[in-house]
Amino acid sequence: MASSNNGVSENGKGLIVSFGEMLIDFVPTVSGVSLAEAPGFLKAPGGAPANVAIAVTRLGGKAAFVGKLGDDEFGHMLAGILRDNGVSTQGINFDQGARTALAFVTLKADGEREFMFYRNPSADMLLRPDELNLELIKSAKVFHYGSISLIVEPCRSAHMKAMEAAKDAGALLSYDPNLRLPLWPSEDEAREQILSIWDKADVIKVSDVELVFLTKNDKIDDASAMSLWHPNLKLLLVTLGENGCRYYTKNFHGSVDAFHVKAVDTTGAGDSFVGALLTKIVDDQSIIEDEARLKEVLTFANACGAITTTKKGAIPALPTETEVLSLVRGDLLAI
Repeated sequence: MASSNNGVSENGKGLIVSFGEMLIDFVPTVSGVSLAEAPGFLKAPGGAPANVAIAVTRLGGKAAFVGKLGDDEFGHMLAGILRDNGVSTQGINFDQGARTALAFVTLKADGEREFMFYRNPSADMLLRPDELNLELIKSAKVFHYGSISLIVEPCRSAHMKAMEAAKDAGALLSYDPNLRLPLWPSEDEAREQILSIWDKADVIKVSDVELVFLTKNDKIDDASAMSLWHPNLKLLLVTLGENGCRYYTKNFHGSVDAFHVKAVDTTGAGDSFVGALLTKIVDDQSIIEDEARLKEVLTFANACGAITTTKKGAIPALPTETEVLSLVRGDLLAI
């Protein structure tokens, strides 16, 4: 991948490197049923950091994915999907001794999800620090990650090393905890580990559910959100589903309304939102300090998230810039 040391590629766009897991989601062929009741399943590529990388390239940005897949048909299929979507796979390792992770995702009647994971251990959990493509990581202008890679060693150490390398090279650190409680030994362990790297991030996005979990407070308000603020943070975002999002910076805070669409599957909506945000700020981080421009970007990101809920599976539903602008302008109100 052609890029200069400052993370700017030949086409002038800064590189967004996404770190973590990629897996296969198995989604029931019909909605509103339990896993046991599902008559069949569709396989869909997934994994939040990979979704973010593809969200970026779908919108015309430059992205790379760093992680580990099984040296199996699913692993090579996933790497192929990244390449087909214009995501650099220079940071991918393949493990011959472990399978690519699987997740069975139930879509309930309201479009929300329940998860059952098959990973004991899966390849993504076995990424070692010495396997990292540090040259790629250091060329990032934005380094994005979640918390699933913090659950077990050696992946946790690889996560820490990659994060520090990106930070030392001057990257903006973006963190979406992407809470998946069934994967953690306990709620307390999840909360402790998610917060253990909290003060490293420049941009943090949490959902309303994650806000409640991390603060142990049922109130979803400004005081609750600001209890998660740390001195080095530049932007804190709380996504509220059909109620849009709230934003917090050192100097101002506010909210941006959602776009109302017919939701089929909420999988990947948050990743689409994050990908849109990062694509818009990677080359101009001053947007974070300009409330009017930030609200414009968050309106765009909300539209991305909304469109992603209108189809099953995350990656197939990630929108192009043209589709997003149509919704923002009101051309896609019937979606």
